[in-house]
Amino acid sequence: MSEKVESTGMDLLKEIANVSGKGGLFRILKPSRAGVIVESLDEKREKTLIGPTARVSVLKDVSIFTDGEEESVPLADVFLKIREIHGEEIAIQVKTSSDKDFIEFLNKILPEFDRSKVYVSDIKKIITWYNLLSKYIPELFITSEEEAVVETEETEVVAEEPAKKPAKKEKTKA
Repeated sequence: MSEKVESTGMDLLKEIANVSGKGGLFRILKPSRAGVIVESLDEKREKTLIGPTARVSVLKDVSIFTDGEEESVPLADVFLKIREIHGEEIAIQVKTSSDKDFIEFLNKILPEFDRSKVYVSDIKKIITWYNLLSKYIPELFITSEEEAVVETEETEVVAEEPAKKPAKKEKTKA
């Protein structure tokens, strides 16, 4: 997973944030003099003003510590790997599963994760965030390759339709 994420969808992570002390994720709408205006990623879509002293973590800047050559792996890479293995939703229940289940889950996704720095609570956040993003921002998981396929299919459909040529007028001599 050392390759760079080539994804236009994952660029949306720069608009999504976690606010310390508040559950869930938020879409960053715009800055204001008193802080930043955010919208919750849930059915309510509540808009809130987050003050300048709040700890806001933009998901694009979050990464997972590893023991490998790289010190960390971007969360975007981890999300894409989860998508490959688990699809649209992670079935692990955050409230009832054991710590062992969470460690095994992340071990399948990122075997080189640093067990001394990545806590079970962090893994629970990853699962919760992934499920929220998958449900409310599914376009996040469209890679540039998938977009290219969609665009190619649309182009092929247009190309298959024969172009109508205007009928030629026959010249008659009078």
